[in-house]
Amino acid sequence: MAKKKSRYVCQSCGYVSPGWIGKCPECSSWSSFVEEVEESAPSAGGKKIHEPNVSAVNLREVRGLETERTKTGIGELDQVLGGGLVKGSVILVGGEPGIGKSTIMLQSAGILSGGRGRVLYVSGEESAAQIKLRAERLGIGTADISILPTNSLEDVLSALDKERFDYVVMDSIQTVSSAELNSAAGTVGQVRHVTYRLVEVAKGRAITVLIVGQVTKDGYIAGPKLLEHLVDTVLYFEGDYSRGLRILRSVKNRFGPTDEVGIFEMSDKGLIELKNYSFADDADRSVSGRVNVPVIEGTRAFLVEVQALVAPTFYQFPKRNAMGIDLNRMNMLLAVLDKKGGLNLAGSDVYINVAGGMKITETSADLALCAAMVSSYRERAIAPETTFIGEVGLTGTVRPVSNMKSRVAECYKMGIRKFYLPEKVEFDKKIEIVLTKDISSFLDMF
Repeated sequence: MAKKKSRYVCQSCGYVSPGWIGKCPECSSWSSFVEEVEESAPSAGGKKIHEPNVSAVNLREVRGLETERTKTGIGELDQVLGGGLVKGSVILVGGEPGIGKSTIMLQSAGILSGGRGRVLYVSGEESAAQIKLRAERLGIGTADISILPTNSLEDVLSALDKERFDYVVMDSIQTVSSAELNSAAGTVGQVRHVTYRLVEVAKGRAITVLIVGQVTKDGYIAGPKLLEHLVDTVLYFEGDYSRGLRILRSVKNRFGPTDEVGIFEMSDKGLIELKNYSFADDADRSVSGRVNVPVIEGTRAFLVEVQALVAPTFYQFPKRNAMGIDLNRMNMLLAVLDKKGGLNLAGSDVYINVAGGMKITETSADLALCAAMVSSYRERAIAPETTFIGEVGLTGTVRPVSNMKSRVAECYKMGIRKFYLPEKVEFDKKIEIVLTKDISSFLDMF
């Protein structure tokens, strides 16, 4: 029988060492050695002969498990996943501490255990009693969920060998370690090895595995980047703690779209779905520098509020600050307003904020950002029933964007009737469209 042993490999140059060392003698990099498990050949019998255990199949004869999806019972989560859980898939959920990762996992486990399959909840951070208290608070205290409080991968594999489970929740991957490695739980080698073994089990036994991952101070999932490559789906939790708002975003999905988002609100009963939510504020709109604009996330349109503050500077170099949009994008729009619109903002501090903790990554809000900055600079409030949609180019032209009809429909639902657009849009309701082809004409109309 082959004997398993560990080795240490430099992640920079690939140098192999029998033990951990701080500095690589080959490339001189520090703290680059990661523990790995190697399968050594038997001491007798010469070379190890590979015995294939798989064979090629015809594509026409394949009956994929991807067509079989199971609803989690949480509509927003199902939408982000692309319609539900796929058998044999591995899903990684990351986010800051306290954002709601364990809450949504336990809520999903409670729903799935109600006639949709057997669930094993592996907890490396909480005891069974603590999970029971949280389940009582969420209203699923009587759910048929098997709880396994352990930090050992071997305990998890043993439980899967003894009983048949359809779903496994790992909370969290950084707290589980394998006895095959000598390093502590949470290290790069342990996280990679444990995840790899779980992927093997999921694919081989058609078990859906949901993994909770911790994040670093930079907001990325802790551990090697290979962790995200091994799994099928990567979900990130974001949120505005002051408002209890949570945004679940898909950044990788082998079985669905990668640009969907789910909106939740954190309450004492757990996460509550917000199907028709607007990020725009309903407060008094009689102040300058505020514009509502629709943005597309996946297949959904959301109305968000863009705020701008343009104030005279008292320093040699004016300040530029942006929250929720790319700072470089804001600087480009300021240059276009100056060069093509004749609006001199060189002596002003400019601050941009997207309300509600939302992040705008598309260019459809360019015209609205320009309108907000001009509104603040000229101290002219924008009517609440007005919006601006369009991409602003370096030449000062305003270009149309995709999904214009769905954007207009979302705005109309929220009471907006006047639209500054670069093109006409066919809409079945009565609205006013002001054609805006370039920045100079836009400033004249403003």
